[in-house]
Amino acid sequence: MAKRRVSPPGPASLSGAEQTGGATVAVRVRPGAGRTQVGGRYEGPHGPALIVAVGAPAVDGKATEAVRRALAEALGVRPRAVELKLGATSRDKVFVVAGDVGERVAALRDGT
Repeated sequence: MAKRRVSPPGPASLSGAEQTGGATVAVRVRPGAGRTQVGGRYEGPHGPALIVAVGAPAVDGKATEAVRRALAEALGVRPRAVELKLGATSRDKVFVVAGDVGERVAALRDGT
């Protein structure tokens, strides 16, 4: 029996799209930065992504955890409200964020 490939959701659904009870946020990670910073736009494989720079190295999930916490702080939610959906070992990640954060994501990503 042949394996069936399942494609991830398209770009329109991963760039801060509102979902029931939250939003899906595409993120481009810049590990090893001098300081933590959330803001800016990157055209990534999951659509327009929010850039998150963190000081943590890209080793053993340290950068991913730092991004999760930085994203939570920037969006005004608790860290446990931010869950990694795709990209555990990639610089291009997708997070699901609980709460009404779609407009805040767009403002951070697009500078509005």
